[in-house]
Amino acid sequence: MSTTTESTTTYAPAAEVLGTVLAPGARPRRPSAWSASVTFGWRAMLKIKHVPEQLFDVTAFPLMMTLMFTYLFGGALAGSPTEYLQFLLPGIMVTSVVMITMYTGVEVNKDIEKGVFDRFRTLPIWRPSTMVGYLLGDLLRYTIASVVILVVGLVLGFRPLGGFTGAVGGILLLLAFSFAFSWMWTMFGLLMRSEKSVMGVSMLVLMPLTFLSNVYVDPSTMPGWLQVFVNASPITHLVSAVRSLMGGTPDAGEITWVLVSSAVLIAVFGTLTMRLYNRK
Repeated sequence: MSTTTESTTTYAPAAEVLGTVLAPGARPRRPSAWSASVTFGWRAMLKIKHVPEQLFDVTAFPLMMTLMFTYLFGGALAGSPTEYLQFLLPGIMVTSVVMITMYTGVEVNKDIEKGVFDRFRTLPIWRPSTMVGYLLGDLLRYTIASVVILVVGLVLGFRPLGGFTGAVGGILLLLAFSFAFSWMWTMFGLLMRSEKSVMGVSMLVLMPLTFLSNVYVDPSTMPGWLQVFVNASPITHLVSAVRSLMGGTPDAGEITWVLVSSAVLIAVFGTLTMRLYNRK
């Protein structure tokens, strides 16, 4: 009985062949911080494209708020809805945009729960670009909400005495503050265990800030102890700055306060967010 032994030959490709396959060209350069941030910002906007109902909170909600407060309280507080609208609209614009900043933290928390951030952390990119990208994408939402409210206000009779320049300046200042304010919600998005927790904490903070302010009435009509809180509120300073720009009488003190507070928010909560992100 004969036994036939077959030899197995293993093919080992030459180093030149491997080099050709694995590195066909020059290694791509590492993306810059700005390029990576814009890419993640585009990702955030694509989410809106594929789930357009996300825009409900930046279209229907501002429209509802403007109409409701103008016609419910306009006659009682200012004698007529049109008169009240001149005072109310900048405040409603601030309230609506600041309220939707919390969705930044909600989206961050969703991606963490899905494990998407685990992949982001392995990429050779500037670490903060993922967070900055979220905020850049949300700037589109803030802009849409601001424009919707301004257009509705113009239709109802609002006339910015500062003209086009004043209206645009007010919106830009609001966008700058909202971008900075959103960093606080990215921190909570990393800290909280679920998106419902993020929304709960954000509403607990936002509701007192927006209602206990000068959005709806003049603080001088409030009790003295309440005026102390209202006059110290960042929303009050922001509304005053936006009103001054749209009214054609820019208040340099209030505008400076908003810009400085925005820088402080980014420095504090941006740093905390990235520390949490690196340790998550």
